[in-house]
Amino acid sequence: MSILGNRVQRIEDPRFLTGAATYVEDVALDGAAWVTYVRSTYAHARIVDIDTEDASQQPGVLGVFTSADLGLPLIAHTLPMLPDGMRRPLLATDVVRFAGEPIVAVVAEDRYLAADAAELVVVDYDPLPPLVDPEAAATDEVLLFPEVGTNAAFRLKSEQRADFSGCEVVVSLRVENQRMTAAPIEPRSGAAYWTDDGRLVHYSACQGAHPARDALCSVYDLPPEQIRVIVPDVGGGFGAKSRCQADEMMLGWFARRLGRPMRWTETRSENMVAMPHGRGQLQHLTIGGTRDGQVTAYQLDVVQDAGAYPVMGAFLPAMTQRMLTGVYHLDNVGFSSVSVVTTAAPVTAFRGAGRPEAAVAIERAMDRFAVEIGMDPAEVRRRNLVPRFLEGYTTGIGTFYDVGDYPEALRRALESAGYDALRADQARRRQEGGVMQLGIGLSAYVEITAGGPSSEYGSVELLPGGRIKVTSGATPFGQGHDTVWSMIVADRMGVAMDDVEVVHGDTDLVPVGGLTVGSRSVQLAGAAVADASHKLVEAARQEVAELLEASGEDVVFDPAGGAFHVAGTPSLSVDWAALAERSRVPLSGVSDFSASTPTFPFGAHVAVVEVDTVTGQIRLVRHVAVDDAGKVLNPMLAEGQVHGGLAQGIAQALLEAIRYDEDGNPVTTNFADYPVISAAELPMFEVVHMETPTYVNELGAKGFGESGTIGAIPAVQNAVIDAVSHLGVLHIDTPITPERVWRAVREGQGGRP
Repeated sequence: MSILGNRVQRIEDPRFLTGAATYVEDVALDGAAWVTYVRSTYAHARIVDIDTEDASQQPGVLGVFTSADLGLPLIAHTLPMLPDGMRRPLLATDVVRFAGEPIVAVVAEDRYLAADAAELVVVDYDPLPPLVDPEAAATDEVLLFPEVGTNAAFRLKSEQRADFSGCEVVVSLRVENQRMTAAPIEPRSGAAYWTDDGRLVHYSACQGAHPARDALCSVYDLPPEQIRVIVPDVGGGFGAKSRCQADEMMLGWFARRLGRPMRWTETRSENMVAMPHGRGQLQHLTIGGTRDGQVTAYQLDVVQDAGAYPVMGAFLPAMTQRMLTGVYHLDNVGFSSVSVVTTAAPVTAFRGAGRPEAAVAIERAMDRFAVEIGMDPAEVRRRNLVPRFLEGYTTGIGTFYDVGDYPEALRRALESAGYDALRADQARRRQEGGVMQLGIGLSAYVEITAGGPSSEYGSVELLPGGRIKVTSGATPFGQGHDTVWSMIVADRMGVAMDDVEVVHGDTDLVPVGGLTVGSRSVQLAGAAVADASHKLVEAARQEVAELLEASGEDVVFDPAGGAFHVAGTPSLSVDWAALAERSRVPLSGVSDFSASTPTFPFGAHVAVVEVDTVTGQIRLVRHVAVDDAGKVLNPMLAEGQVHGGLAQGIAQALLEAIRYDEDGNPVTTNFADYPVISAAELPMFEVVHMETPTYVNELGAKGFGESGTIGAIPAVQNAVIDAVSHLGVLHIDTPITPERVWRAVREGQGGRP
């Protein structure tokens, strides 16, 4: 019986729960010094002078360094389409472009001495105009990079705009996807030293050892074999730790200059202002159709906040465009976007990375359209859903989906929630006119996973005693890779999970690897492990044939027993332990699995809220989630991913937002000002299982890491707006705080309190 599909407990958890995990700060480095950065207190200013004399004379200080000392190149863009003139310096040179940008590095014997000395560095600034509003940045009236001549870092435009001339009903809406921070439990952290033979060894809390190594190669002008990157256990990433950033890249320079290992770990306040943020997308949407509920036109125009130095965030609208039409059959569509630099922290990928933004836009559009024509939002969705398909579907914007059954997902969500009864309860409450009103929010979504680089490395090797070593190019930071890779090997090779050893996150031990982003792990890295397992079985089959003096075609492998035998004589068998002892050659299987196309998980969510129409207080009462990610290898891990995704999506809908004042000063610099969601704000989630296997990989699996977030945001947003829609409220931007609800109700009632 296959182990895949069973609820298997994570084998990683004992070390996490008992304190046996190893994070960057746990790595023992004799004689390591600490780096602390002096960060800009201005959003935009010229650096007139830097006085480091007092700091350099403090006890325990080993060195104080500015950009002039480094002599290192600007950071190379990871996306070739970004303007070369917008590349970031490791330390600010003549101009600072966001509050929190590092200007001076102080190195001392420990972090406390370094922090004390950093307080004595004096930077003289000549203020320049801040540029906080992305729409203002798009006018180019104030330029962040005058030599480039524009604030636009990246533009996109579809071949045509949507044509609304034949529509009976047309409505438009401005939607904000606010800036957020990933808030990983472990902030960014790094350590570095040089070996006697001139190699740089760098420990990083990031989402991909090999991409981190390649970034360091560009900074230090070294070949890959001269740099070793090790990623130990990582306390969360969510996209924000995809690659090591400027703060971390300099550690090798300090280590070489001072001749000793270097450490750096940011404080939580530094993390809030300096780690790249997520989202930051403004949307102008227009939807049109007939009064009987058929949507016939949809246009989305986006202004993306890229932050001070464009990185992955500037490219996010490309993902929004790919998912423009969601689960709906819409041919008459159009899209445009401009990504602009602003005087705020750079924006990068954050759980969903452009796909939640697309879902928010189309799902808010569907609800707004339903209100305008006076039709139930569930019925509007039913009338426009793409029918079930198992051999591919091309959307109106040109995106090719693999398989999907969107009507069934919506049906299951509505049925599980008891949708008709909820609407009846809502009608009763409205009729009674009570203060506490019910809101029901829907979302039907589809997302793209493994939408970037479509290959990953995996190898499986037979060890003495019949143990199996798996080497994977994917770097985990909480997903449960060790468990799933062990399950795949146990299933394919008939060994116990306890006999599987998993290696990852070390460029000396793993020949190649990518980023763990975009929910790509199981469908690429997992498929590579499965493929490598098959190859090891085939290699072993030939070796067994030699040992048993039989033809390879006559050797049978029994995965249930983990042994080989000649057809017709099962009593004479060779298991993995015996083969490891008797084999004349090392046995292994290697795969660099490539997918022919991304996969497209989908689902439907129903959120139920109670809203106090006097105070604006919101309580999320229920959340029903149908998330179909193809074949589920471990339901327990899948549910964990859904639960985490739901929490982060609900957080965006109701609580979390990075904010700057009009001068570009960050005002959400700790967890007192930035309310990270907790279990206290969440109901018990109702997860409804659904599986539509994909043909893209032999496992039939799609990505599962971001689905909950993508479905939750618009469902909860729609629910709150629905609760007060009868009071004249048509839209409230996220995060939907009690104050925003109170103001919206007041304005909807013509200004009456």
